Amino acid sequence: MPSAADIAWLIPVLPLLGALATGLGLISFNHTINRLRKPVAVVLLSCLGAAAVLSYAVLAEQLAGAPPVTHLFIWASAGSFTLPMGYVIDPLGAVMLALVTTIALLVMIYSHGYMAHDKGYVRFFTYLALFSSSMLGLIISPNLLEIYVFWELVGMCSYLLVGFWYNRDGAAHAAQKAFVVNRVGDFGLLLGILGLFWATGSFDFQGIADGLSDAITNGSVPGWAALTLCLLVFMGPMAKSAQFPLHVWLPDAMEGPTPISALIHAATMVAAGVFLVARLDPLYSQFPVVGLVIAIIGTITCFLGASIALTQMDLKKGLAYSTVSQLGYMMLAMGCGAPVAGMFHLVTHAFFKAMLFLCSGSVIHAMEDVVGHEPILAQDMRLMGGLRKKMPITSTTFLIGCIAISGIPPLAGFWSKDEILGQAFMAFPLLWLVGFLTAGMTAFYMFRLYFLTFEGPFKGDDKDLQNQLLSAAGKGIDDDHPHHAGVLHESPWSMTMPLAVLAVPSVLIGLLGTPWNSQFAALLNPKEALEMAETFSWSEFLPLAGASVAISTAGISLAVLAYYLHRIDLGQLLAARFPSINSFLANKWYLDEINEKLFVRGSRKLAREVLEVDAKVVDGVVNLTGLLTIGSGEGLKYFETGRAQFYALIVFGGVIALVVLFGVLGSPVS
Repeated sequence: MPSAADIAWLIPVLPLLGALATGLGLISFNHTINRLRKPVAVVLLSCLGAAAVLSYAVLAEQLAGAPPVTHLFIWASAGSFTLPMGYVIDPLGAVMLALVTTIALLVMIYSHGYMAHDKGYVRFFTYLALFSSSMLGLIISPNLLEIYVFWELVGMCSYLLVGFWYNRDGAAHAAQKAFVVNRVGDFGLLLGILGLFWATGSFDFQGIADGLSDAITNGSVPGWAALTLCLLVFMGPMAKSAQFPLHVWLPDAMEGPTPISALIHAATMVAAGVFLVARLDPLYSQFPVVGLVIAIIGTITCFLGASIALTQMDLKKGLAYSTVSQLGYMMLAMGCGAPVAGMFHLVTHAFFKAMLFLCSGSVIHAMEDVVGHEPILAQDMRLMGGLRKKMPITSTTFLIGCIAISGIPPLAGFWSKDEILGQAFMAFPLLWLVGFLTAGMTAFYMFRLYFLTFEGPFKGDDKDLQNQLLSAAGKGIDDDHPHHAGVLHESPWSMTMPLAVLAVPSVLIGLLGTPWNSQFAALLNPKEALEMAETFSWSEFLPLAGASVAISTAGISLAVLAYYLHRIDLGQLLAARFPSINSFLANKWYLDEINEKLFVRGSRKLAREVLEVDAKVVDGVVNLTGLLTIGSGEGLKYFETGRAQFYALIVFGGVIALVVLFGVLGSPVS
């Protein structure tokens, strides 16, 4: 009987087959397939559920000590060149397979309730299945070239899902922005992959690492070229995992349906970049400079995301910048040479961030019944408040997520974030300080989100405030449209059940990574786990952990005083005194404006200049050639008389001209 690893190729294939079946059905029998909502949902859930069961079996085998499994076949060959494809199952891949299938399955169940009344229900489920399949294929890819194929498929699916409501200008622009920004990173990734193949003759992860090391040793590849190739490859994860300065697409991606926001932010697109850096650790660990660059970029991203989240009033965008910040923590860990810590935070973050986004979707779903479907109104926390009594399950799970991401023990976020800060403290103390301060900011803005949304009086029925927000956003005010008479209510079971399920790992899964007995590290790197256990010291752990908890507690306390007890008016205390800083943060560091001026307008200006060159120079040369041809033809037609005497005269004249010419050229120079 084959092991689960031997048939692991079915994990991405099963949801792919489901997506192909429903997709072809939509193309061929659109009206009929759109009416079969529940059958389509059952089929796709069954395909993804079977993939999840198989993923759990693969993880169980790896936990039991099964060796990594690699199955390859020759996809292309030419002479001595061969290009293998296939799949690989190892502890890192097994963890990611279980994580992605779990989150994707819960998101799909949630979507049944959230998208129940949407006309594109079947199309959305098809995209979800294809998105999940692409990410699962990326995880089991054995080399960089195969990863690149699935990498692009993940990007395509994110474009389709972010722009799912393409009739909305915001969604269409967000999809284009995500596509273009990721193409920048993917271009660097492709150049890096091709350069590494040129230098090493391999696409295999370990083969590239060993080959580049040998090439540097024997002098066939200079050190600067090797560093350049490593950084080019890192451009791919910079874009996919929303690292500064290629992070700008992720907050705008909130224009898509909330379930896809949860999937992108928790387990698919942004996780792909962190996962690839972990896969390339044998390569990056050879170059401390590359590690330092990754750590610095991660730290900047970490601080940037948290600082912008401080001023956000849109619930989903506040969570989006929180994701940007947490991804910065993961990259900081990778740069510090601690891929296990980075992957552990990816896993813990996936559970509580998926739960937080799905909670936000539950809130928006309820708000739409009161204020309408205009995102500006349904997602603005200034119209919320007091939802805890009406939505007890949503509010409780959101609170659990806030505690977890704030790093309060014993919830999951504490163990993973503390491990990263500990590694940063030993490797780059200055970067640790930035990460430490960011931890306090994280706790503050997360509880700010909670208190504005779930506590205090409900403000959604304030018509003047609704009109004010619409006017500020440049929207037309319609007294009949934005004001609904619905009643706030808890979401249906299909939406609340995934929240309850995700709350369990958000609380408990961090216990698998306790530094004195890390089961997570034991699975991914047994040698590192043993070293952690042997070198663990309470005298080192408690001060760093205590400081982390203390600054998080300080952030929570400030949020309580400002937004729950209302003892402090931060608007008067800080925003009024430092308007430039407040404007800087509210305008997202002006990075969108800078990109608009430098790249968007700059590229348009360049395009206009190229058009001018094309019209005046290229077309001018072509037109001149045509005119010369016409002119010469018009002139020569008069020599075509049909009279032999005339032709003989022309030949005689030509001979005389040649004699004179050669005579002049051959005469001696005086």
